[in-house]
Parts: sequence; C-alpha cells; structure tokens
Amino acid sequence: MTNIDKLLTDEEVKVRRKRRLEAMHLQEIESNPLTPEQVEMFEMFERERWSDERCHEYIMKRALELAAKGNGTG
Repeated sequence: MTNIDKLLTDEEVKVRRKRRLEAMHLQEIESNPLTPEQVEMFEMFERERWSDERCHEYIMKRALELAAKGNGTG
C-alpha cells in the first residue's frame, strides 16, 4: 500500500478535525472564512480518512480542472 492509499486512523482523523476547526476559526477572525464548498471538501477528507498525499492529489486535480475552464470559481 502506498502512502496515497493509506487510510487515517481514528486518532489521526480526530487530530486533523481539531486542527481544521482551529484554522477555520482563525480564518474567520481574519475576515476570510472558508466557503461552504471548502468546508465540505475538508469534511470529506476526514470522513473518507484520506492521507495527505491523496488530499493533495485531489486539490491539484481540481485546481487544474478549474484552470482549464479559465476561472477559479467552478
């Protein structure tokens, strides 16, 4: 199994969720909150227990798809 296929443990998911919520709070303080789509994406990563490598691959693929469409908004 490669790192991209590795699933996170319950503890790893718990730690990532805590970090995400803290980061979301800081973004709100800075008047730059995550969009509902961004929150949904990070929640999906946690729910699916994706590794960092798999999350990175997903985000890069999505960015390339949006760039090919000629905008960054979907």
